[in-house]
Amino acid sequence: MYDALKEEEIVRKVGGRFKLSTLIQKRMVQLNQGARPLVESKSMDKMAIVLEEILQDKIFLDTTSNIGIANSPDFDDTPELNLDDL
Repeated sequence: MYDALKEEEIVRKVGGRFKLSTLIQKRMVQLNQGARPLVESKSMDKMAIVLEEILQDKIFLDTTSNIGIANSPDFDDTPELNLDDL
C-alpha cells in the first residue's frame, strides 16, 4: 500500500505533495483520536487505511485545508459560486 506514495496518481488526486502530506497528517490524527475508517480493511495499519481512503475518493482537503468526507451531508459535489463575494 505504501507503494501508492511513489505514484504520481495519488499526488495529482489530492492536488500536490504538500496537500497530500497535510491530508495524511490530519486524517491520521482523526483516526488516532478514535474516528472510524471509511474503508473496509483487514489491516490495523492506519497509514494504509488513510491511503486507501484517498485512493477511493473518500476524503479530500477542502478550500480551508480541513478534511472533507465525500458523500457526507456536509459535502456537496458541486460547490456553489457566489458572485456577490467577488
